Amino acid sequence: MLQTINLTKRYEDGKLALDSLNLEIKGGEIFFLLGANGAGKTTTINLLLNFIEPTIGEAYINGIDVCKDPLETKKHVSYVSENVMLYGNFSARQNLDFFAKLGGKKDLTKADYYNMLRKVGLQDDAFEKKLKTFSKGMRQKVGLAIALIKDATNILLDEPTSGLDPKAAAELVALLKEQRDQGKAIFMCTHDIFRAKELADRVGIMKEGRMVMMLERERFLKEDLERIYLDFMQEVIN
Repeated sequence: MLQTINLTKRYEDGKLALDSLNLEIKGGEIFFLLGANGAGKTTTINLLLNFIEPTIGEAYINGIDVCKDPLETKKHVSYVSENVMLYGNFSARQNLDFFAKLGGKKDLTKADYYNMLRKVGLQDDAFEKKLKTFSKGMRQKVGLAIALIKDATNILLDEPTSGLDPKAAAELVALLKEQRDQGKAIFMCTHDIFRAKELADRVGIMKEGRMVMMLERERFLKEDLERIYLDFMQEVIN
């Protein structure tokens, strides 16, 4: 479970990046956070991961305060960023092995790594190639494999379809549905309204650091999510 209570971040330059966010994402749920660039989506993820400290408020992963016990909370969360940073001189399999062991998975075999790389759609002939030769989409697949092989109960994704071709994006959707069915709590920041309609159980809309609307799946399937988003954002601007 992921939870924030009055979570707020004001940067040193005075910019209010996140304003009193109250959010709870339970196991077995996929939550999409929509918003323009600068809306506060990535700031929210960075606070949940304890990459930055909140100005006020609290964030919890599986009931554990991320500020008070950051190392313990990291055992229960996997993260895929928009620009996956991996070791260019390592192969795909070596990167997976390194990060799996870093996450406490020390008994995995080469076959386990190959199976996971296949699962995320990486072609077999790339398993032992160095990451510096990979396209962005291929690196995204390795990053996703690293997140999934950790088998954490919570998954955070920041624009995970960036760089993926349509086939790979569809494979990602199938994988996330599988993870949800296993009881994982999944939090995705994205601009991808199409994927939100396809996959999300709930959608939040963020504007200038504030959660301005929350939509249950029943509502945004019944209505036009894109129209709701664009109309509401225009209304907020006015």
